Amino acid sequence: MHKDELLELHEQMVTIMEYFRGVDGVDSSLFDPYDELDVSPDDVHKSKSEHKHAVFVLGNALASAMSDDEFSDAGRISKRMQELADDAEQKL
Repeated sequence: MHKDELLELHEQMVTIMEYFRGVDGVDSSLFDPYDELDVSPDDVHKSKSEHKHAVFVLGNALASAMSDDEFSDAGRISKRMQELADDAEQKL
């Protein structure tokens, strides 16, 4: 995936996150790990690796927000996103 495509994906995922932050019953602290990264889609000067890591961390949070439990489809996606985020973080 090219960096410009990754930035577009990152931007779309942030839009979804903003939606979930406004939904009752969704714990907004799920998005704290993403917020702590301080990498937004507008940070075009940041590396592709940093954006990739941010996308995986955000994907984990979004999947967690949608999951009923760790065995649901979204729960399994959340677990996989966490693994990918950990891997991407090691490559930073």
